[in-house]
Amino acid sequence: MQTDNSDPPIVYDPGDPATMANPFEIYDQLRKHDPVHWSPALNSWVITRYQDVRAVLTGQDMTVDRLTPFYEKLPPKEAEVLREIVHYLNLWLAFQDPPSHTRLRRMMRTAFATPLIHEMRPDIEAIVDHVIDTLDGRDDIDFIADFALLVPAYVIMDMLNVPRDMLGDFKRWSDDMATFIGGARNVGDKYNRAARGCNAMVGYFRTILENHRANPVPGFLNDMVNSGEGDDRLSDDELIATFILILFAGHETTTNLIGTSLLGLLQHPDQMALFKSDPNVTDSAVEEFLRYDGPTNALVRNVAKEHTLHGRTLKKGQRVFLMMNSANRDPAVFDAPNRFDITRSPNRHLTFGQGVHTCLGLQLAREEGRIAVRRFIERYPDVTFAGPDSFDYIDAMVPRGLKRFDVRLRP
Repeated sequence: MQTDNSDPPIVYDPGDPATMANPFEIYDQLRKHDPVHWSPALNSWVITRYQDVRAVLTGQDMTVDRLTPFYEKLPPKEAEVLREIVHYLNLWLAFQDPPSHTRLRRMMRTAFATPLIHEMRPDIEAIVDHVIDTLDGRDDIDFIADFALLVPAYVIMDMLNVPRDMLGDFKRWSDDMATFIGGARNVGDKYNRAARGCNAMVGYFRTILENHRANPVPGFLNDMVNSGEGDDRLSDDELIATFILILFAGHETTTNLIGTSLLGLLQHPDQMALFKSDPNVTDSAVEEFLRYDGPTNALVRNVAKEHTLHGRTLKKGQRVFLMMNSANRDPAVFDAPNRFDITRSPNRHLTFGQGVHTCLGLQLAREEGRIAVRRFIERYPDVTFAGPDSFDYIDAMVPRGLKRFDVRLRP
């Protein structure tokens, strides 16, 4: 499906390792020649231009309720395997349209208010410093496993009153769920893995909820349990689903942000030098980290009603991938979009979404990114790649990040 018949067909296959490592070249081609692209590999539409992505996010032609039609088409055996995970995922903000989305978001908004996130700054700083201290005496580390993963995981676990020594369990459960939610391309038995991870999280958070009600403690968890007015409170299943969402989305997205932030700085020594020399660029640097190779590669929608876009007919029920990392490199919006510039202004990236589904945790992610990257570079200003093959990207369609990133802390 080309708008320019003189060019060979564009084949977008996110499962291709080269495309996974560097999708931006093919995004450029898609934006220019086929901005509403049908991908046989995905059996879905792929939308790549900034204005189109933004219009979909703020318009009425799409729905986020894509699990229900998917689930209804499953064979009975697979449907039974996924029954519980689909039940809880359908209670996530990310999979609900108004008015149910409006009610749930209103209840959660207070707990994620910007002033409360700013109050968390000393706690985040203490967590970052603690994790950095564990690296003392080491020369080489996996930046993801040893730092980028731990910081947001500890932040979220503290918010939810989960002991930090549970991290290994929660990472395993989260990874199992990610095989289904994140669109892993090359993982076998992902339905059973996802169900196993979800069931474990549900059981654990049900116990956390029971313990909190017996012995309530002020804090984020208490705010969530008591959110709402009068009889309109979050049900136990809604609370458990929200806790899973916060843990899953909160730690994974920020881990990816921290990982690709350091990668971008190491790949651009001039920007690393500027970042080291001027702490005042930290805020704008975080926005560029989010734009240049952001932690959300794509958002997914289903077509709610048939319509046309750039001459293509999008039929009701078809799946649509909104390529956020392509929109964030659109030259129609960003000057020199493929340049990594930590002083870029304006920087109207779409990484956190737009409209009613704008990410509630955006301020928390920004705060963690600012503190984690700044303090790590201050402690290890001479950090370098550990070797010529230092990193690998995760195998997923929706999130974008590194599964391994080997760095050397000292010359």
